[in-house]
Amino acid sequence: MHEQDRGFGCQVDHIISEKHGGLTEESNLAYACAPCNRAKGSDVGSIEEETGSFIRLYNPRLDKWHQHFRIDGSQILGLTEAGKVTVRILRLNDEERRLEREVFIAQQRYPSVSAERRMRSHS
Repeated sequence: MHEQDRGFGCQVDHIISEKHGGLTEESNLAYACAPCNRAKGSDVGSIEEETGSFIRLYNPRLDKWHQHFRIDGSQILGLTEAGKVTVRILRLNDEERRLEREVFIAQQRYPSVSAERRMRSHS
């Protein structure tokens, strides 16, 4: 979702938190909406429910969004283990997040033009 469409704006987030040794430098910083930033906290990953394995979160500086996620209506689906863990930890499909996307879908503002371009170029 585009930053301008976020009711609470975006925040600078440490991809790897300072608590885990992450530095405050461009390569470790990302723009995140407030709900995602709060949900992520200092997490760098989570336990995969079926196998019990530790899986890292999606890293916007290293990973390609289209390889880890897919948009299906108002839902964001994880395609990889990292994508699935990220969807769960960031609560990307909680009811209020989906309702927000549905409003933007009705206004033809979601997905954004740039996101649609990226999705088409990788299909």
